[in-house]
Amino acid sequence: MVAASAAIAVAYPHMNSLGGDGFWLVCPPQGEPIAIDACGYSAAAATPQWYAERGLAAIPGRGGAAALCMGGTVDGWRVAREVAGEAGLAVRPLPELLAPAIAMARDGIEVTTTLVAACEKLAAEDSGSDEFRRLFLPGGVVPAAGDTLRNPELGDFIATLAREGSEAFYRGSLTGTLQAGLAAAGSPLAAEDFADYRARRVAPLQLDIDGAQLYNLPAPTQGVASLLILGIYQQLRERLPQAREVDRVHCLVEATKHAFAVRDAQVCDPQHLSPDWAGLLQAEHIAALAGEVDGERAAPWPREAAHGDTVWMGALDDQGWMVSFIQSVYWEFGSAVVIPGTGLVWNNRGLSFSLDPDHVNCLRPRCKPFHTLNPAAARCADGRRMVYGTMGGEGQPQTQAALFSRYYWEDVPLAEAIADGRWLLGRTWGDSDNDLKIEESLFRRIGDELAARGHAVKCVPQHVEMMGHAGAICLSPDASVEAASDPRSDGAALHSVAAGGAA
Repeated sequence: MVAASAAIAVAYPHMNSLGGDGFWLVCPPQGEPIAIDACGYSAAAATPQWYAERGLAAIPGRGGAAALCMGGTVDGWRVAREVAGEAGLAVRPLPELLAPAIAMARDGIEVTTTLVAACEKLAAEDSGSDEFRRLFLPGGVVPAAGDTLRNPELGDFIATLAREGSEAFYRGSLTGTLQAGLAAAGSPLAAEDFADYRARRVAPLQLDIDGAQLYNLPAPTQGVASLLILGIYQQLRERLPQAREVDRVHCLVEATKHAFAVRDAQVCDPQHLSPDWAGLLQAEHIAALAGEVDGERAAPWPREAAHGDTVWMGALDDQGWMVSFIQSVYWEFGSAVVIPGTGLVWNNRGLSFSLDPDHVNCLRPRCKPFHTLNPAAARCADGRRMVYGTMGGEGQPQTQAALFSRYYWEDVPLAEAIADGRWLLGRTWGDSDNDLKIEESLFRRIGDELAARGHAVKCVPQHVEMMGHAGAICLSPDASVEAASDPRSDGAALHSVAAGGAA
């Protein structure tokens, strides 16, 4: 997964970067998963006053003032390799792991249609640093699908990481270049912010449902919402044992509304969680939320949604170790700051903060922003084990709920559970509507009935990208494997015999 983390940052530069964040669930064959928080914190200088002094009433979406949070994903590699070493696994040397990413950056990648769309958006915004424009809009022109995009400076950057490890990024030969480039762009990140940063192991969230344990990441991620949706839905299913598809989707959407209300009130920097946090996944709280759901009528839902551009990846080896991993810069191309001499895009995850001192995610120095990222895993009583996840900001918990509920409760094959029509409640990229967007195949089946229950429904094209890029791997007790990737994405489900059966 370290190799994949580096390679995907080269191959899919609009959706993630090594200047962004990562979260891991490392799942051993037996026992509980190990969660890794490789999320960066805000700069020590990042305060509402810092923005006010620069005439900014809000954190801007692009530019140096948007690049206020440390990138944590590279130090996550260090922690993941420590976990592997402590488990007695053979830990491959970094030069071997990072060689594919280095070669890809130097030789070039094929430009995809999604990369073209992201470049078009940044060109239309007229945003992006000079280095960003030189790299992704050469001569002011958006690259065409099928073109070759080379980033040799990023290849050299990753080669330095291969030789020197993550220390080079935070406290070594690359730190000065990174910090100076950010400072020149107007970022508040200082050398001390790099020096003090460490990714860390954290206790994963766990929810027991009928016949399975579900796992996700704690704050500052929205993992609690992903688990709450499934916990609420299980109770609603028990009320409707013969539920039709329209009942199932209605209940999942209504569960989402209640889970998101909890998330928005509670999820923030782990140092500032409320006293209620420990009880959010308790049976009594979930039962109370389920009791508020009307099985026949939709509750109103006028609220803003978070969006984000992200990648999810899963891996399985021949010894039964599994990884659920997610990596992001928040918006497409993050802050659109490319640090000179590195080819590295920096994140704008700090947009999750508010400059309102009374907001649950008010900006404070050295705090972690709210994250939509949340990789998931499950261990079933019948011996099946599963890692799954998606990109898609606000849609991540909703897609996880669709994928898992279809596969686990409805016995739908994994690939079909991912490919079948999905829904998205709330706003998404460039959309001002808080409606329930439903892909065409599903809309034809149940759209009118959902509208009759009070949902503000909108039919959208089949396999539209706004529904996320989901993926999953399931390992059965007989060692058979299902692995599936989303037809909405440029991803794939691969099996490598040379890698020892990695899926």
